[in-house]
Formats: sequence, structure tokens, C-alpha cells
Amino acid sequence: MAQILQGDLVAREVLDSVSQRVSRLSDTNGVDACLAVVLVGHDPASEIYVRRKQKAARSVGIRSLEYRLDEETSQQGLLDLVHKLNADPAVHGILVQLPLPSHIAGDVILGAIAPQKDVDGFHPVNVGRLSTGAGGGLVPCTPLGCVMLLERVIDDFRGLKAVVIGKSNIVGKPAALLLLDRECTVTVTHIHTRGLPDIARSADIIIAAAGSPRLVRGDWVKPGAVVIDVGINRIALEDGTSAIVGDVALDECDHAAVITPVPKGVGPMTIACLLKNTVHAAEAMARAREPAVQ
Repeated sequence: MAQILQGDLVAREVLDSVSQRVSRLSDTNGVDACLAVVLVGHDPASEIYVRRKQKAARSVGIRSLEYRLDEETSQQGLLDLVHKLNADPAVHGILVQLPLPSHIAGDVILGAIAPQKDVDGFHPVNVGRLSTGAGGGLVPCTPLGCVMLLERVIDDFRGLKAVVIGKSNIVGKPAALLLLDRECTVTVTHIHTRGLPDIARSADIIIAAAGSPRLVRGDWVKPGAVVIDVGINRIALEDGTSAIVGDVALDECDHAAVITPVPKGVGPMTIACLLKNTVHAAEAMARAREPAVQ
């Protein structure tokens, strides 16, 4: 029987640590960690995500600022707000909720966020630091959460074969880089990959982030593998109701060593890592303002 790795329980531990760091930063440096969240338009899923992020921020003592802009907001108008937040020393993290309306270029907006405030970890400077192993950057939240979960059940990553299903810039590519940094042998697959079941079947670690419900079947998973399911998919049921499922057929994977559920798996870790990045950014900015020792 596979061990179910509850991401919500691990996320609670991460948030407890963040809360302690937030308090220490306030008491020692007089700095109140602050996250600015920008939402353009009224996408229902985005509304839910923003509310969850703000609630979690308040729960750990991070001040949360909310900027709601109309769907018709111009790209320049959004850029002006980002530049304003970049220049505000009281703001330590900036999150522009995706997706953006079609008339706004997401890469332009994400590239305009100051790298040291880019708590999503999407700025090219942070991506470059991750890809070169230079360190010091902010790491994308979902891949970071995946690896933190893996670290709960794997002591030594060296030489393990990892298969990442999905090559997105948000999850797949940074997850692969984080695993490479831990000396895994990594294969990244995508929609045009041939022989995907056989590739997956060879893996010690599978990170499924394809956005395809129940794509990974039980016979794709070798006995003893560790499976991280990033997918969140709503499917229609025969009785007319709906259900949330992952990219992995969880009920077929009893032979895995460890597997994350959906929900309560990777999702809570994403929010916890966002707030972890925010307090990290606040600490770094506080250190930068300290007078140099003569």
C-alpha cells in the first residue's frame, strides 16, 4: 500500500516556520513583511486563488495588499502599477495573478517585476540563477513545493532517475532543474514524447504536471516509485456531478512507495512556498539596508 504524502500537513509546518521568521523580522529589524497581489479582471479561478493566498498570508502575519484592476486595464497601466510597487520599500513581494487578459503580454509584465520581489520566481534573472545553479534567486513555488515534499521521503537523490511529465516554465522545467541540482538523472517529457508509458515506468521519481486528468495510469508506475501529482483537473461524473482529480490515477497506484493526493497534496505547498519566498525576500531586503560594518 502506497504511503499518502499529505501536502497540507507539510505545508502547515512550512507556514509555522514562516510565521516565526515574520515575527523575528519584525522584532529584530522593525520590518513587516508585505506581499502585494495584483488581479486583473474577474477570472473565477483566479479570484479563489487570490483569496486563499491572502488568507494564508494573514495567518502567518504577512501584510497583504490587494490591487484589483478592470479587465480593460491597459498593459501600460499594469506596468505603471508594477513599477510603483517595485519602488515601494514597504513592499517585499509582488505577485501578478495569471492568466492575464489577452491584450496584456504576460512575459512583459513578469519581466518588469523587480527580481528581488519576484516571489513567483518567474523573472528571467531568477530563472537564470536556477538554471546555472548560481543560487540566491527566488524559486518558482510549485516546483519548490514538489521538491520539499520529495525531501520528506528521500534521503539521497544522487543517481535516482526522475521523469517530469510536462515542460511548462511554471512547473516542469524548474522542477527538472531542482532535481538536477540534487544529482538526479532527469528526463522531461511533453505532448510529443514517444513511448511515454515506458519512460515513466523506468522512473524512481515521477512529477506529473501535464494538466491531463488521470493521464498516468497504474501500469506506468514501477513498484516503489515516488509520485508527485501536480495536476488539478475538474471532471464530469456520470451522475451529473463533478470531481477534482490529478494527473495520476491514484486508485491504481497502490504499488508506489509514496504518492501525493489531489486535493491536499501539492496545492497547499504552492501557497506555503509563496509565503516562504515572501519572508525570504523581506529578510534579504532588510539585510541590504543594514549599515556596512567598518
